[in-house]
Amino acid sequence: MKKLMTLALAAAMMLGAATGASAIDFKAKGQWIMSFDYGMHGNFSESKAKNNSGFKNEDEFEARQRVRLQLDAVASEALSGTVFFEIGDQVWGDNDNGGALGADGKVVELKRAYIDWMVPQTDLKVRMGIQGIALPSFTTNASQIMDDDVAAISLNYQFNENVGLTAFWARPYNDNAGYKSSDAGSTKWDNYMDNMDMFAVLLPLTFDGVKVTPWVMYAAMGPGMFDNFEKAPGNAWGRASAGMISGFKGTDWNDSYGNAFWAGVTGEVTYWDPFRIAWDVNYGSASYEDQKMNREGWLASLLLEYKLDWGTPGLYGWYGSGDDSNPKNGSERMPVVSANGNNGFSNFAFNGNPYIAREGVLGTNMTGTWGIGARLKDVSFVEDLKHTLRVNFMGGTNAPKMAKYVSHNSFKDSASVTQYGTSYDPMYLTTDDYALEIGLTNTYKMYDNFTVMLDASYLALWLDDSRSTWGKNPMANFAKGGDGVYDAWNVNLSFVYSF
Repeated sequence: MKKLMTLALAAAMMLGAATGASAIDFKAKGQWIMSFDYGMHGNFSESKAKNNSGFKNEDEFEARQRVRLQLDAVASEALSGTVFFEIGDQVWGDNDNGGALGADGKVVELKRAYIDWMVPQTDLKVRMGIQGIALPSFTTNASQIMDDDVAAISLNYQFNENVGLTAFWARPYNDNAGYKSSDAGSTKWDNYMDNMDMFAVLLPLTFDGVKVTPWVMYAAMGPGMFDNFEKAPGNAWGRASAGMISGFKGTDWNDSYGNAFWAGVTGEVTYWDPFRIAWDVNYGSASYEDQKMNREGWLASLLLEYKLDWGTPGLYGWYGSGDDSNPKNGSERMPVVSANGNNGFSNFAFNGNPYIAREGVLGTNMTGTWGIGARLKDVSFVEDLKHTLRVNFMGGTNAPKMAKYVSHNSFKDSASVTQYGTSYDPMYLTTDDYALEIGLTNTYKMYDNFTVMLDASYLALWLDDSRSTWGKNPMANFAKGGDGVYDAWNVNLSFVYSF
């Protein structure tokens, strides 16, 4: 009898455990990409041994892969948790990222990890953790200010079918230098005021055939982010300096927080469907004690498109304010936190490729540039086969006189247009510099979860070689002694399995 009761108790415990486990619904998502690139002149220089293809020291031909896996643990509509892993990019044959013989590279990365919950008895949704945060964009579908993964707390509330509210606090940088002092005997710690905190409010408005989202964002930036330029670079130097400061420096010491502010109005009109009008108007400023570091500007874009049975033709354009001829008053380019989305205007010149093909040849964002473009999107005459053709003509909005202040190391050195230089993302183009981009993207849905993409891109660049701008050899510093400006091009073949 005692043994029977013991077995019954064990069975009850197992049944209870099974019942508890079934209360959690696990959902998995994933994506495998196998990508093959062949191209040349990624930095508009000769493709020689010292520069390889010009695509960040890559060979002309490269093969790579990436895996993304997402697991959602859903307890109810009011509570769930998500973890999102990324493996790669792994370049085939590269030992550093596990692509060489024997594999076994340590390349598993945490892309996102957050919990979603709702405040009881309300419709207020809360997300906490490392998550994707993007400011609104209806033209490029990728914010040119902030579109990336970041640690944050975001709130979302829908008042009614017409009015919603989204707010977030995000912390891109903090305590990266560690609790130490780089200088012997110094009382200044490397991590002292090295944080950056962002606060934003968005107001999505939806009406019949019209969507409008006004928004504002503020950021406080500790001086430790930039380490005052005098010592080793601060923890956030690589990314924050590219978009948050002017690229020039004065003699004032930054010992208090800098302030940044952005505001925008984005929206679309589909009332006359299939005709669609979309716009983005954004403004931003960043100010510091060292006023030469200040940065303030705006960026606006417009898209007109008409959806037909066989595809969607469209016209679009953008304009971003550029630097005037005086470096002492900072920069007139709009400050950028991280523009890491997929820019619908460009697959090659800017960050626009949906997979892991080469992109961002001019830079990650469109600040300091203008452009007009035309595209035929999702053209299809054969089932499951689509084509998108883009043609973009663009130029810079920075004063030609500024060319003599721009270089890889210091604005006092000889001129250079390198996009890898301090604060020059995208590539520093003046009003006398121009570029032409032509791109054709073909996608074939072989199976429900399997897509093959063939993308071909070409980018021609014309730099002013007058003495008042870049000089007779404008690529001298940029291409490490290169002779002349070469057109960049690339062909990518990607195989994508998604579930």
